[in-house]
Amino acid sequence: MPRILMCQPDYFEIEYEINPWMSKTRGADSALALKQWQNLYQTLARLGVEVELTPASPGLPDLVFTANAGLVFKNHFFSSRFRYQERALESPIFEQWFSQHGFEVAQLPERYFFEGAGDALFCGTSLYCGYKIRSDVLGHQWLGEKLHRQVLPLELIHPSFYHLDTCFCPLKPGMALYYPGAFDDYGLRVLRSHITFLIPVAESEALRFGCNAVVVGNHVVVNTGCEKMENDLHQAGFTTHPVDLGEFLKSGGSAKCLILRLDGEDAAIW
Repeated sequence: MPRILMCQPDYFEIEYEINPWMSKTRGADSALALKQWQNLYQTLARLGVEVELTPASPGLPDLVFTANAGLVFKNHFFSSRFRYQERALESPIFEQWFSQHGFEVAQLPERYFFEGAGDALFCGTSLYCGYKIRSDVLGHQWLGEKLHRQVLPLELIHPSFYHLDTCFCPLKPGMALYYPGAFDDYGLRVLRSHITFLIPVAESEALRFGCNAVVVGNHVVVNTGCEKMENDLHQAGFTTHPVDLGEFLKSGGSAKCLILRLDGEDAAIW
């Protein structure tokens, strides 16, 4: 069974502003966020996903976004080194959880910022890495040497798409969703030369975080409001499962941000 890690949003709030989506004035509805999270959890469970939970912690509202904890590769967990101090205290909590659950925990050198599976996604055997806004390209190269995998860096140029998983979603080897406006010209050439079938996502649906989807075999769990993208996925042979995650969008996250693959980010086909 596919295995993922989630964290219930017991303390989810908009307590600071570290990306264009966040507004302390607007805030978030905690009760509605919990209901939306539970709907995502139940949807994944119905698809046969085994969900493990790490406890929420007061004062760490973004702990719910487990995708940023680090990168899982086989029995190794490469812990994140966050660019913003507001999230830095998450790393010891995740490192402890993974250590207690039998993973070998590793950290990148202190000079590199790295924000986990938010900026490092496998499509086939290659690791696609978003850099500049949150993660460093040299850190990804260091990671590629440790994994013995090809790393393809992609510069992110749109502040609203500050992590790679907000604008790029591998569906299976050789196929992915992407929002072209998030990448520079070189990044677009990299994507188009290495991935055979790219499905472009319209800006309006990219801003609904359509690319921030969870893939379970031929099933794709996605935020609501992405009807054209869903139709494109149906044409490509996928079944979609829309889940309203609007409260998390206020913090710059959606379905993929809320999960971390424990069976490895390279498990593109479950």
